[in-house]
Amino acid sequence: MRIAIFQNFLDNIGGAEVVGLTLARELNADIYTTNIDREKIHQMGFDDVTIKSIGKVPVNAPFRQQLVLHRFRKLNLKGQYDFFIINGDWAVSGAVNNKPNLWYVNATIREIWDLREYVRKNLIGPLKRPVFDIWVIYNRYLNKKHVSQVDAIAVNSTFTKDRIKKYLGRDSELIYPPTQTKKFHFGKTGDYWLSVNRIIKYKRIDMQMEAFSKLPDEKLIVLGPYEQSKTSLAYVELIKNSKPPNVTLIERAGSFAELVDYYANCKGFITTCHQEDFGMTAVEAMASGKPVIAPNEGGYKETVTDEKTGLRIDDINPDKLITAIREVSSVLVKDPEYYVNNSQRQAVKFDVAVFILKIKQIMIR
Repeated sequence: MRIAIFQNFLDNIGGAEVVGLTLARELNADIYTTNIDREKIHQMGFDDVTIKSIGKVPVNAPFRQQLVLHRFRKLNLKGQYDFFIINGDWAVSGAVNNKPNLWYVNATIREIWDLREYVRKNLIGPLKRPVFDIWVIYNRYLNKKHVSQVDAIAVNSTFTKDRIKKYLGRDSELIYPPTQTKKFHFGKTGDYWLSVNRIIKYKRIDMQMEAFSKLPDEKLIVLGPYEQSKTSLAYVELIKNSKPPNVTLIERAGSFAELVDYYANCKGFITTCHQEDFGMTAVEAMASGKPVIAPNEGGYKETVTDEKTGLRIDDINPDKLITAIREVSSVLVKDPEYYVNNSQRQAVKFDVAVFILKIKQIMIR
């Protein structure tokens, strides 16, 4: 079967991009996207994937997203492939001309749906808000129109499933995203905490900076890629300026093996993302036998087992994060491998093999 995968862009590699690259590798499929950073793809170990660009897009919103939507809306590969998997929110416009198709939802277009008010309040200046409101109305109309052309929908979490039903009125099948659990391992309980996430405002990296500024005896390493948009760079600058001396910022690991090593030898894993859709990095940490400290919201409710594979924090803030770090640290002092078995057993539920089997079952229906 000839399969094509539609991906918004591949110039910044996060969880959604890893899903697309994994699909392509496991299904021997081609990826169609816009911007491509082949060096980053190489560092993540996906050199064997065939990637084709349908044209570049700008780095700044909303022009970036709008042009992605336009390019995929015009894309017509009918007759060249037998099946299409759409692995992007803006790329869903590609469903119009390319069938049969499956939309794998890593996230709805959050800035026009559940995070509209958050974005409007925190990222949009007062003078631009009327324009933003019109943009939201227009793109909600387009999003519903394009999704109506989707044949089947799979989602990465119950959290995302509920939003697809609420905002787009569609039923969907839950298929947790793939983690290469066998490639991660426990090394030792080291002397640093690890945070792996894009440096973007809703990930709340500033909360981590504030917490560790009050924990001078603890260390934190943040592996944080970021986009080149003005909004993203402004937040990166804020993080750099607020970074205490016991925090190290690294844009990304030099290779997949290096990333595995960071996980294997850390003390534990910290994430502070606001309403995370799923959170693949938390699963990678558990596959490495590490405890995860996360907000008690979004996809973390489905991946992190409180007190067994880490701690989930209600209404997370810097002080509660500090308390959780101290609590997990005290457990590790008594038994450095306390979380290893439970964490690794939990992570196996989200393995690549499980994911691909369920995707194939949808494709042959």
